[in-house]
Amino acid sequence: MGGSSNGEVNESDITVHVSPVSHVEQPDNTLRRRDIIWRKIKKYAGFIGPGMMVSVAYMDPGNYSTDTSAGAAKQFRLLFVILLSTIIAMYLQTLAIKIGCVTGKDLAVNCRNHLPKWVGICLYIFAEIAIIATDIAEVIGTAIALNILLHIPLIAGVILTIVDVMLVLLAYRPGKGIKAVRIFEIMVTILIFAVVICFCVLLGKIPPANVGQVFLGYLPSHYVIDNGGVYMSAGILGATVMPHSLYLGSAMAVPRAKDYDLKHGYEGEVDEKELGYNYQPSQAAIRYSYRYSVIEMGVTLCSFAVFVNSAILIVAGATMYGKEDADGADLYTLYDMLKLYLSKGAAVTFMVALLCSGQSAGVICTIAGQIVSEGHLNWRVKPWIRRIITRLIAMTPCIVVVAAVGKRGLSDALNWSQVVLTITLPFLAAPLVYLTSNKSVMKVDTVSYDMELTDSESATDGDASKSRKYYNNHWITTILGAAICIFILITTIYLLVQVGLTGQAG
Repeated sequence: MGGSSNGEVNESDITVHVSPVSHVEQPDNTLRRRDIIWRKIKKYAGFIGPGMMVSVAYMDPGNYSTDTSAGAAKQFRLLFVILLSTIIAMYLQTLAIKIGCVTGKDLAVNCRNHLPKWVGICLYIFAEIAIIATDIAEVIGTAIALNILLHIPLIAGVILTIVDVMLVLLAYRPGKGIKAVRIFEIMVTILIFAVVICFCVLLGKIPPANVGQVFLGYLPSHYVIDNGGVYMSAGILGATVMPHSLYLGSAMAVPRAKDYDLKHGYEGEVDEKELGYNYQPSQAAIRYSYRYSVIEMGVTLCSFAVFVNSAILIVAGATMYGKEDADGADLYTLYDMLKLYLSKGAAVTFMVALLCSGQSAGVICTIAGQIVSEGHLNWRVKPWIRRIITRLIAMTPCIVVVAAVGKRGLSDALNWSQVVLTITLPFLAAPLVYLTSNKSVMKVDTVSYDMELTDSESATDGDASKSRKYYNNHWITTILGAAICIFILITTIYLLVQVGLTGQAG
């Protein structure tokens, strides 16, 4: 660097070195991070839907009945059971998603393929009983809502519900691609948001409650076992952890994996005679679909399902707890008390929520019934015939029950349906734990296209390498699953003993 004759330094003689990192690399890194975050958000958004459909099973009219009874009798103290039931449901749903993503087949098909025939038949009978019990709850809840809101007779409401859901069943085409499935997911999501909005309104109208007391209800306490607490808890467990949702969750995981494979040029093997059940996802599709499906399911259950179930119990506890006419509370009683102690608008809002829940749950139960029958039996008849037979199997008992018990017996019928679900749950959850722990079931010997593929390339046996990987449960996961099944079985035995001693279900 040169200087002037008088020893001063000229500005022109100064050379300034500016690092390009501060002006070029930093903005590039920021944009890159934003791009990565945005891509992950878009991926997650593409998976929103299956969790919504599964979560409907955890906020159906059966939950309204059990949560209302628990709130009227114990106020907020059984919120812990809702939280515990949701945690159990999340565990089982994670396994259901896993078996669907890894095998490319739903739980019913895996039971038919990997279990002895007589075991598969027994499981089908249990699953069909669970579908019928669930349908009874959906139909009764919807019929009660229509009876109160529009003064439609109960039998007419049942028939209307049957026709409504039959149209949905005939239109459902899961084999037509991801778009056909997305239509139903969006429809169900709209109904769920309607339910959430209704309960947001109701929570704003209930009498002031001690917030600390409400949150204490999420902690375990002696109220869970004292004075009939175990009996009520068993009812909530049966109403929350629904058996048919396991079949639904496993089936809803498959379209995402298949869509990923199709976009990357790998179609797998599809046998139309086997109703398309021979599809085997690639390892890349398994990693992609499993991760985001579990995240979406967990977020949905922890938000919407927990909120709606908690809101039902909180509304009932804040409105009916300590009231003389709350003994033996049912949905009609809650409507009358909401109208008396709050307002007619609040009572109508609750019934609108019940109607939306009944409709969405009816759709989901119908689809689950189709999955169970087609998967276990592998019927070789036309799809529309299969769907009509499937629906008639489940709906005929509903008509008989509603016609036989009348208005006064609807509450008992609702509670009995939840008893049946509690009885069937351990028998249907155990095969899920067993199959996902079995290495021969959860092995993948498939094309691995972790390499970059061009648009003209396809991952076939001739131009890509094969690798084998096992996705079976860790032994800790298996032990946890066995413990959950045993816990549910013990709860079931206790429930049956109590029903035998008291001679009633609620």
